[in-house]
Amino acid sequence: MSQCAYPEDAAESELPDGCGLLHTSRKYLKLKNFEEEIRAHRDLDGFLDRASIILNETATSLDDVLRAMLLRLVHKPDNTESDCNLDLLMAVLFTDAGTPMEGKVHLLSDTIQGVTATVTGVQYQQSWLCIICTSKSLLKRHVCISRLVRPQNWGENCCEVRFVILVLAPPKMKSTKTATEVGRTFATMFLDITFRQKLLKTRTEEEFKEALVHQRQLLTMMDQGLTPSLKHYSISSICIPKSHQPLQQKDFFPVGKGIREDFARRFPVYPLDFTDGIIGKNKAVGKFITTTLFLYFACLLPTIAFGSLNDEITYGAIVIRGICDDYDLDFNTFYAWTGLWNSFFLTLYALFNFSLIMSLFKRSTEEIIALFISMTFVLDAVKGIVKIFQKYYGTSHGNHNADHISVLSLLGLGTSLNTSFHTALNTSLLANPPELTSVSSRSAEHSSRETAVLSLLIMLGTLWLSYTLYQFKKSPYLHPYMREILSDCALPISVLTFSIISSYGFQEINMSKFRYNPSERLFKIAEMQSLSLGAIGSAMGLGFLLSMLFFIEQNLVAALANAPENRLVKGTAYHWDLLLIAIINTGLSLFGMPWIHAAYPHSPLHVRALAVVEERVENGHIYETIVNVWETRLTTLGASILVGFSLLLLPLPLQWIPKPVLYGLFLYIALTSIDANQLFERMALLLKDQASYPPTHYIRRVPQRKIHYFTGLQVLQLLLLCAFGMSPLPYMKMIFPLIMMAMIPIRYKLLPRIIEAKYLDAMDAEH
Repeated sequence: MSQCAYPEDAAESELPDGCGLLHTSRKYLKLKNFEEEIRAHRDLDGFLDRASIILNETATSLDDVLRAMLLRLVHKPDNTESDCNLDLLMAVLFTDAGTPMEGKVHLLSDTIQGVTATVTGVQYQQSWLCIICTSKSLLKRHVCISRLVRPQNWGENCCEVRFVILVLAPPKMKSTKTATEVGRTFATMFLDITFRQKLLKTRTEEEFKEALVHQRQLLTMMDQGLTPSLKHYSISSICIPKSHQPLQQKDFFPVGKGIREDFARRFPVYPLDFTDGIIGKNKAVGKFITTTLFLYFACLLPTIAFGSLNDEITYGAIVIRGICDDYDLDFNTFYAWTGLWNSFFLTLYALFNFSLIMSLFKRSTEEIIALFISMTFVLDAVKGIVKIFQKYYGTSHGNHNADHISVLSLLGLGTSLNTSFHTALNTSLLANPPELTSVSSRSAEHSSRETAVLSLLIMLGTLWLSYTLYQFKKSPYLHPYMREILSDCALPISVLTFSIISSYGFQEINMSKFRYNPSERLFKIAEMQSLSLGAIGSAMGLGFLLSMLFFIEQNLVAALANAPENRLVKGTAYHWDLLLIAIINTGLSLFGMPWIHAAYPHSPLHVRALAVVEERVENGHIYETIVNVWETRLTTLGASILVGFSLLLLPLPLQWIPKPVLYGLFLYIALTSIDANQLFERMALLLKDQASYPPTHYIRRVPQRKIHYFTGLQVLQLLLLCAFGMSPLPYMKMIFPLIMMAMIPIRYKLLPRIIEAKYLDAMDAEH
């Protein structure tokens, strides 16, 4: 975007209040084509030959920064501008030159700035600013680039300027050599947020020049046209949007089309999943290590916690054993048949491209389901601490049996829908009496209430420390690299800290810990022929319901992880991933191991942990923007290996982790997962003053009353999910997957009759 602003002659009218006129014009500039436009390369070559680069400029005002840049140009050894007047050039840059209102309207005369045009408005790139100027006193063109030490706020649409590009040129120049054309060259390069992030890491002028040359090569390759795989990998802004075309029957055929396309898209970049960040100039080994630790604790500890909750409710057995006992069925065999039917239906979904149905899930629908899952984490933590208070704080300590065993629990989903994908060690938390193992004969010597109160404090302390460290990257303390490490390691640090405090600081108080039974076999092949046809048919019904839940959860989590704002560039593989889940769960079913699929909020949090984040300011509100994400398989591979080795840590030292720490972990995961949830943000608007509303796209595009209507309708859908998903009635939980699918016709058929479609689309937009 080019902007020109200057006072008109009418400003000279003598008005008592000093008012005048300011003429502003804007026009859209086409991006420079580095393949076809020769001047793009010559402009950069000319700059590199006579580079004027200022690194780590400490000046804070715009005038001081520009004056320092002009001084650098004037005092260059090869400067031929003998008649150059520094004050005159400074005056030409601003609108108040030669007017009777000098000093009153001090605005830049001519600038180029990056913008992103969307259906919901225009967004400015505020981290860089290109200033162009034409002066008769100049003999040749000059370019100077200044990198500021800290982002500066220089007014509207310039709230976080970190780079200033100054282009000077004489007025009589060839049309391809004007100040605007030179500015267009450098502005096109600075339009890429990843490139700007690289420039921030350069330490010398030579590194700065190398980054410029590398960016020119990338832009040239883009304009030449790349192969699909390389193009997706090289350009960080590319994402795979959801199709707006209605699905047709032909989209689901031929069989296996989606799997073949996924494989063709992902296979060329598969080796890069293991080498990115390890080989090459840009290494991220430290970030990989901290992310691996985060993922390890985020997977292992919920596994223990969910298994412990299942253990208390089901008296030391995986819950599906209840129905096997009622109907005199072999548990391992019935479990295996249920898992095999589940894998069979998932395979059909993958072969017939059923993942295309997930394109019908709008952002609002995805966030309803995501917020529901976050609520289940909170509910599980509350359930756990309530059980501890009932056990230790009350006067009587009876058994707290579950009145109902739900069908979803029979599928191994435990106390909530989350346990299916967090129970990798569930089979180790088996038979023993239902009471908490840490209660010993000495417990009578100390008040039981101390245990309950300390458990509450430990849970809240774990939440406080982990979330404080998670937000520490936003604080001004320590080096930025140390802040990032502390933020990435927030989970393990808080768990270890409060486990030590609980185990050693309060040794005289008995804390509840999970139980472990080493006598249970981990690998036992099921005898598939021992079930009758009727029992196999029952397993098929349960497997079908389970497959619907797995299908929705797997694709929903994948869609959230691949959201456009995450800037993933290597492409998606929805159908291929679903087939792999079916294959893996087939083996797990035969050995009686818990099933797996993508987990929320772990997967989006994993993406966030691998992201390079940049802050931006808009109208006084600070936003975080993901610059790029290290797309690697090494972190998940490392976390999985560590989880496997954790079997060697049973019963000690893992049993030293008290249950309240695990419940605090639940609250932390729930709290961090709602950070970018727009439904939660819009619910918070109901409690805010209107003057404090953030300038989001839906605030600018949708009437306030319509926003609150939409939020209320989303809350009703959320309550509907809670009524079925958290109900103690087994048959209501059976149809929970159908309720999740019902969100699609509600969004497409019911909501447009209440709120105009254009407003619904605006609130479902990404930006």
